[in-house]
Amino acid sequence: MTQRQLDAYPDTGPRVAYLGITVLATVTLYYELYVLGSVSTLLLTKLHMSFSFLVVVLAVGNLVGAFGSLFAGLTDRLGRTNLVVVGLLLTGVLTAFVIPTATSKWPFAIEYFIVGLVEGICLVATPALIRDFSPQTGRATAMGFWTSGPVLGSLIVAVVASHTIGNTPSPSFWTHEFHIAGIAGLVVFVICLVGMRELSPGLRDQLMVSMRDRALVEARAKGIDIEEALRSPFRQLLHADVIISAIGVSVMLLIYYTAVGFGVIYFSTVFGFSVKDANGLGNWNWGFNVIAVILVGVVSDKLRVRKPFMIVGGAAAALMVVLYLLQAGHHTSYYHLAILLALLSFTLGVAYTPWMASFTETVEARNPALTATGLAIWGWIIRIVIFVSYLILPHVITTTSPLVDFSVNVPAQYQPALTFAQTHPQVVATAQKYQTQLANAQRFAPELAGIQKDPATFLGLSSNPNDATLQAKAIQDLGGGSQGVKELQTIASNQAAIQGVVAVASQLQTLVPYTAQLTALSKVPAPVIAYATAHGAAVTTALHTTSHQWKTWYWICFGGIIFFLLCVPLLKGRWSPKLAKQDEDAHEAMVQAELAKLGASA
Repeated sequence: MTQRQLDAYPDTGPRVAYLGITVLATVTLYYELYVLGSVSTLLLTKLHMSFSFLVVVLAVGNLVGAFGSLFAGLTDRLGRTNLVVVGLLLTGVLTAFVIPTATSKWPFAIEYFIVGLVEGICLVATPALIRDFSPQTGRATAMGFWTSGPVLGSLIVAVVASHTIGNTPSPSFWTHEFHIAGIAGLVVFVICLVGMRELSPGLRDQLMVSMRDRALVEARAKGIDIEEALRSPFRQLLHADVIISAIGVSVMLLIYYTAVGFGVIYFSTVFGFSVKDANGLGNWNWGFNVIAVILVGVVSDKLRVRKPFMIVGGAAAALMVVLYLLQAGHHTSYYHLAILLALLSFTLGVAYTPWMASFTETVEARNPALTATGLAIWGWIIRIVIFVSYLILPHVITTTSPLVDFSVNVPAQYQPALTFAQTHPQVVATAQKYQTQLANAQRFAPELAGIQKDPATFLGLSSNPNDATLQAKAIQDLGGGSQGVKELQTIASNQAAIQGVVAVASQLQTLVPYTAQLTALSKVPAPVIAYATAHGAAVTTALHTTSHQWKTWYWICFGGIIFFLLCVPLLKGRWSPKLAKQDEDAHEAMVQAELAKLGASA
């Protein structure tokens, strides 16, 4: 494998480039992992997979990823970049060429587990690289860009899907989105193979508060006992500030992972949006989250504090969750829901980026050489939390499978007509009883209009078809000239059909106010009507209960945010910008003093 270690701390230009490549790798890995969510409704139908099975697949995928995260703790000894590069190659090939060949649920599940394992490893390796290349005074900004990785991955999923999936896609179309994601991953693999670098162990195993520490860090690197620093790594970090705070942020992010895995399903089944529009709502969700995680990172570094942002963001997110969950069961418009999603996502970003910065600083306070180990503990915990929550989810929400199947087998453009049929059974029954007469009424509309002008004339013609006076009058009623002659001939040739319409004219008149709806119903394909008839009762029952079940789940997510808020005091960091500035000045004085000692001893 290519030698990637740097023995000197890089200047700003190269350092930013290495950070950018790391963020690009993160975005790509999450894009490949999350692409499933954009086509979940199609995939359930095509692979004959129940909603419960899909949830278990996602849960086990996170469990596998959890142990991948623990393995990635070894990057404190083995390095970070080679794992990321190899991971990009594996996930690119799997996503582009292997997963799309799955024709049933089990091969798909196994291949997805492998992607989850690799992603679990990279979840630790990539933020560890971000920490290595970012001093504490710029840590929140750097972590903001890293945090944008999973969010941008979600945003790319939504943007690509909303522009490439039509209004009525075939279930087989699910493979199309995987091909796009996998090919993008292979392109980024080549970029990382050439350009990704990492610090040598002596450099990365130290605490670096600001770029002014560079000379001291490089001087110390020559004398660090790396083996001693890495002795019993997990035992050094198994403390409440690391463990409980990692649990706190994991349960706060339940609502994020619900959106990633089931957002399209939620919008389709609860609000009736198409797959295309459901992915479009994701653009609002992830777009505003990206803005928040980067913006708040910059501001947090400027003010030198993390905790106030976590409290304000978490409290605002809890409020937005309540407003969001209350929409279930109501006819909420697309843009109303989009605005709520945007605000909810923004507030989560305000809380999360400062947490990432503060967590790495909390780990550094215990041992800066164990950053990857600390992130491995966090990665393991977050995936175990997701695993358990995904196993609980199907027991809270039991109505999804019939609704998803219905949305796929009964395309959105036919649902209003079928709803009309369900709510106006007598009208539909009358239309079916007189469907022949209705068809003839439409076919002979000009002739019937002429007859209505003077029914007696046409009644007389039916008895005396050769009466010239009556013929002349009838031709005039039918519009005159050649057109009138032609229509009179049509009447003569189709007397039985036209008389059949006239005989039930009063019954047909009751259907006139519903002409548009009956016309739309006549265009619904027979298999769609048959499916709706066979499964209508189950769908109706599910519709009445699903919104309440989703509300229950989102109240659980609300509780997760409250727990996160209670965990904030455990983390390292000041509440006051003034005190944080004093700490920074004291550290700067210490650095200068140590440099002076090193210079004197030299």
